[in-house]
This record gives sequence, C-alpha cells and structure tokens, in this order.
Amino acid sequence: MKRRNLLRALAIGAPLATAGAVGAGIAAADTANFKIMVTEQVQNKVMVFDKDKAFSDANRYKSWSPGTGGWSNLSDCRIRDTAQFGAIGLAAASGGKVGIWNITDEKDQELNDVLWSATPGGNPHALERIPNIGAFVSASSDGFLTVYGPTKISDPSTLAKVQTVSLAGAHGVIWDPNNSLLWAAGDKIVQAYTVSGTYRNVRLAKSSKKVALAGLGHDLQADFSNSSLLQVSDSYGVYSINKSSLAKTTLHTTTRIKAYVKMKTGEYFYMRADNTGSRTWGSPTIVFSQSADRTRSGAEFYKARYYTTAYN
Repeated sequence: MKRRNLLRALAIGAPLATAGAVGAGIAAADTANFKIMVTEQVQNKVMVFDKDKAFSDANRYKSWSPGTGGWSNLSDCRIRDTAQFGAIGLAAASGGKVGIWNITDEKDQELNDVLWSATPGGNPHALERIPNIGAFVSASSDGFLTVYGPTKISDPSTLAKVQTVSLAGAHGVIWDPNNSLLWAAGDKIVQAYTVSGTYRNVRLAKSSKKVALAGLGHDLQADFSNSSLLQVSDSYGVYSINKSSLAKTTLHTTTRIKAYVKMKTGEYFYMRADNTGSRTWGSPTIVFSQSADRTRSGAEFYKARYYTTAYN
C-alpha cells in the first residue's frame, strides 16, 4: 500500500472550522489551490511551490539560500507578519543557526536578506515569533529552548539571548494566539509555556498544560481546519491535541512523519523520512492526501509548511 493510501486508511476525521491568513502576497485565503514552503537540505534552500505544479526550478515561486556552515541542513521554515517589515521568513538549521529574513518581491533571496541570526547550538530544529513583543524562541534537539528578546521591537538587530529553558529532545515550537501560550514538542511530551515581560525581560514559564507522547516529538503545527487544535507528530504517528481539554486523538499510526499540515479544506500533506541515503531523516517526496504527490529528484526535504503568515 502506498504511504498516502496508508495514511488515508488510518486517518480519523476532524470537524472543519474557519481559519484565517494574512500578509499581502503570501496567502489571503485557505483554498484547495495553495502554495507550500519546504526546507530542502541538498541544495540547502527554502523553496516555495504551487502544490498543483511540479516542484521544479522553473516552477519555483520563491527561494531563499543562506549558504552552508551554520546554515547547513535547514530544519525549519515558516512565515510571520510584522508591522515593520511585513512578511518575514523564520528558519532553523541543524548546522547551528536560527534567524529571520525579509520576504520581498525578489524571487531568489540569499544570506544578504537576513535581518537577524543567532547560534543557539544544540542542533536547532525550530524557530517561532511571539507577536506584539517581538521575541523569538528556538528549539534545539539537544534539550533546550532559547528565548531572544529585543531592546526595540521594530529592530531585530537588537535581539539577544535572555533565557534558556530545559526541554529534553526539543524539536517544535508554535505560538497559540487563542490562549497566549507557547507550545513546544520534546521527547515524549508537548508542553505549554506562559510568556511574561517585554523587551529583554521576556521570560517563559512552564504551564500546567502538557500532553504525553509515546515517542520523540517531531513537528508541531496549527490545524488550519480547527483553531482549537494542534497537530503533532512523533516517532510513532500523528496526533491532534485539543488546546483546552488536552485530549489527544490519534490521526495516523504511520512512523517517521517529520512534517504534517492539515488545511481548512480537510486536505493534509506530509513528509515521511525514507531511511535511505546520507540523510535518512529526509525524503524527495511531499505526499498530499487529495492531490498528486510531488517528488523532486535528488532532493532531501525535511519540513513542509503552508505558505501563510497565520499562526492558525
């Protein structure tokens, strides 16, 4: 059975609800035809494609190439909206770097478009922005979250490390605008954190809200079909978490899902590590539940995202 059909067979339905997206030129609506953003580790680029077209160079909508070194093996990407710059890209790389870059009209962007970067170390796997206070939080798989606070919200060059929080196996972080919480996925847990303070006084504190996982948490994302839910993958499957009741529902029992996104339309897409080649954690294929799979020859995708600035 094909992986896509296996996930379809194991899927448990979820109710549909409204979901919004903001940011001119990014995604103004959640429709059946949408763009996705991927990290590709062979060329070491963030790439954006229309999901209904081949993932070829000719069909690229945008790309960002930060080079190698600390930027090698890009492990996360997402888009967020800011008052100062409009849409910005967020990235983490297993080579050691996290950072943000300005999303402009330029089709192919590079390291010179970076607005800020830092080196939290410990194999960075994700980076999230906390809106209104201009802070950022990275997750490093060696076991910690790193909090960066600015002296001026509109100037990311003023960001500096203000806190380190232990979380074994930290892989994913996402801001929850409904409850003003930061959620993080780690080894056998999804943990929520409250956020207090502003500027260089911003701090995380562990909340009572947490959900146990069977394995190492990998991806942690919004559910664009239902704003009361989160989607998380671990070593053994994909789950839906109710942010209020903390109820966890198994969506799929397919292993090694490194990226998973569910859309308002009910369609979902994912990347499953293929355990082959030099990057056993990646795959050249992004699988879609209601559309044609997309394979880029020679590529090693790691994360796949809905190309929107919306948190949910």
